[in-house]
Amino acid sequence: MAIKAVVWDIDDTIFDYARADAAGLRAHLSAEGLLERYASVEHALAHWRETTERHWARFGAGETDFQEQRRDRVRDFLGIPALTDPDADAWFARYIGHYESAWSLFPDTVPALDALAADYRHAVLSNSALVVQDRKLRVLGVRDRFEAVLCAADLGVSKPAAEAFLAVCTTLGLDPSVVAYVGDQPEIDARGARDAGLVGIWLDRNGSAQEGPSGVHRITRLSELPALLRADTRFGAPSTFG
Repeated sequence: MAIKAVVWDIDDTIFDYARADAAGLRAHLSAEGLLERYASVEHALAHWRETTERHWARFGAGETDFQEQRRDRVRDFLGIPALTDPDADAWFARYIGHYESAWSLFPDTVPALDALAADYRHAVLSNSALVVQDRKLRVLGVRDRFEAVLCAADLGVSKPAAEAFLAVCTTLGLDPSVVAYVGDQPEIDARGARDAGLVGIWLDRNGSAQEGPSGVHRITRLSELPALLRADTRFGAPSTFG
């Protein structure tokens, strides 16, 4: 049975989140006069990434909501547990302004979407919030490429839970077996999709030495995706991409 739809992750898959986040935070901390707290910019960025990952995991586990995890990231990062909600929201909003100024798609995103446009339906499944990701896709000029955009904060369930992947299949009206999911996280994205019955594709842009989950396919750039999707084996043989 041939693949009929491709569902996409956004951050660090089609959108260069890591670069935008680093550039945005550097500009924000400079404007806030906070860089002198750290031995280097790299130390500041590492603290922000660790804080983000910890509170994002809490959100993914259902321990907090989307807005509160943002506030907790600010309080934790600044070391001010009693920071009020309005002050935390204002600090994060100023950071967002710098972050958004650095937004960009990966260079291979639009060529890949163009190459696949005629033969596959396209949708998005993200572990963020629709209000964030829908706007991001519009600003980046690709929202009209996707017939549906589903996000964890609105679904009430996050990847890698099967329910998240099955929700997008239901929205498309397709059996999971004819849907491929493309994401940069081998476990959350590729294994999660595989376990839900979709075809899991891990986009390993950094060429990681780690072995990916069994039963998923690894590509290192989106230019490899059209050939993988159109392979005569219909994924029955081990992926030639590693």
